[in-house]
Amino acid sequence: MLTIYLLRHGETDFNAQNNRYCGRTDIPVNAKGRAQAEAVRRQLEGVTFMGVYSSPLLRAYETAQIVSGRKVTKDDRLIEVDFGLWEGKTREQFTKEHPDSWEKWSADPSTNRAGVNGETGQEVVTRVDAFFEELLGTHREGTFLVVAHNGVNRLFMAHKLGMPLANYRRIVQQNSSVTRFTLSHDEGFTLELLNSKL
Repeated sequence: MLTIYLLRHGETDFNAQNNRYCGRTDIPVNAKGRAQAEAVRRQLEGVTFMGVYSSPLLRAYETAQIVSGRKVTKDDRLIEVDFGLWEGKTREQFTKEHPDSWEKWSADPSTNRAGVNGETGQEVVTRVDAFFEELLGTHREGTFLVVAHNGVNRLFMAHKLGMPLANYRRIVQQNSSVTRFTLSHDEGFTLELLNSKL
């Protein structure tokens, strides 16, 4: 059985600016985000990680480095959702520009593309699921830290919990909060802790 500590990266300036959609835009964590990661590092001091993985985007990689203090392996499958034409904009802005795309995505993100020309929810779930299945295939047991993003983390968890992907936004994961779950071939996915500051 694997134990996974799944984090969302620390705060960025986009998060602080009325939650502008960052997506694939590669920006660092801000000062608050670094402080959040330091707080998580202290919270997890007693946990020994067999491996540390992150999205290739700077905000996730920086958070993983601060939290773990060790080598971080980047994996492209953990990258944030491609939000297409929504990137760099707040929801208030892009719903005025592309109201149909938001309505379609909200109703069924599994088959509709984010931001007109971004990813579908199913594409996201497929790649993130492949990452964790490979990890489970390589390691029969152990504890791992994985740092990714709000969109991919919530879509993945909704999928593993058997929820329609349209409900992914009902799962809350704040910047640098800790989510913990287990994975095994026999019992699958078990959520133990969600959005916790421990």
